[in-house]
Amino acid sequence: MSRAAIIGLGAMGQGMARNILAAGIALKGFDLSQSARARFGQAGGAAAETAAEAAAGCDLLLVMVATAEQAHEALFGSGAAAAALASDAVVLLCSTVAPASARNIATRLQDMGHQMIDAPVSGGQVGADAGTLTVMASGPEDAFLRADPLLAAVSDTVYRLGSEPGLGATHKVVHQLAAGVHLVAAAELMALGVKAGCDAQTLYEIVSGAAGNSWMFSDRAPRMMQADPEVTSTIDIFIKDVGLVLEAGQDAGAPLPMAEAAFAVLRQAGDMGLGARDDSEVVRVYEAKTARPVNAQPKDEDTTNGTS
Repeated sequence: MSRAAIIGLGAMGQGMARNILAAGIALKGFDLSQSARARFGQAGGAAAETAAEAAAGCDLLLVMVATAEQAHEALFGSGAAAAALASDAVVLLCSTVAPASARNIATRLQDMGHQMIDAPVSGGQVGADAGTLTVMASGPEDAFLRADPLLAAVSDTVYRLGSEPGLGATHKVVHQLAAGVHLVAAAELMALGVKAGCDAQTLYEIVSGAAGNSWMFSDRAPRMMQADPEVTSTIDIFIKDVGLVLEAGQDAGAPLPMAEAAFAVLRQAGDMGLGARDDSEVVRVYEAKTARPVNAQPKDEDTTNGTS
């Protein structure tokens, strides 16, 4: 029986961990947050005080942190998780990172005698909680065979994209162009609708059942109508991800005007001090300009032309 661990017990890591445990796989886990470790322990996991303690003697390690820098720190820096693993372990890097970062981490792990699956995921907290994530993965065949129980527990679709690290990261970064643009478009749509006299809830129901819908709109627009939505994915994460999209476009020599526009709005949200808030709160950028919160009912005098 393989011994498994997870590093990163945030909004998505918690759901992934719960589904791994529900599949009957014993799991150790670590997060810098004490409360996250406590929630993991309450779910039946074995919470560790350090990344190295979580990884000690494990054959499988799933890394679900926010950035490449955090992954490096957990694996090779103060976390020292890679050195604590059993020999010839498999590391699943599920974080969204630049392709070059994925290749660098894979090379360092290989030099230490380990294998890596470059395995970023999509589906958000909803997919993590339901065990229905989409995985965009590349890595050695043997590593896939060994990691299959973990992948099956957290996902309903795994795209095998080849053996070279960086291929999974490339597909995920390109995917984030759509996610980031759709997020900002949803905020713009809701803010325009309310300013022009639409009822926010009715507008949401119309769009979510019509041709203009997107997964991001259906998932984020309801939170845009909340004054203080629960944090499931932060604006800072999307600033990072769409920044990676722009880097990919520069490397490929591809123009990305829509990604650039979305990035500018996300950066405005960050400059407003909203970086650690739920990414649905990017709508606050528009609210600041329209002077109308999207959760408000339209005023009678605004229902004709959107002007007072």
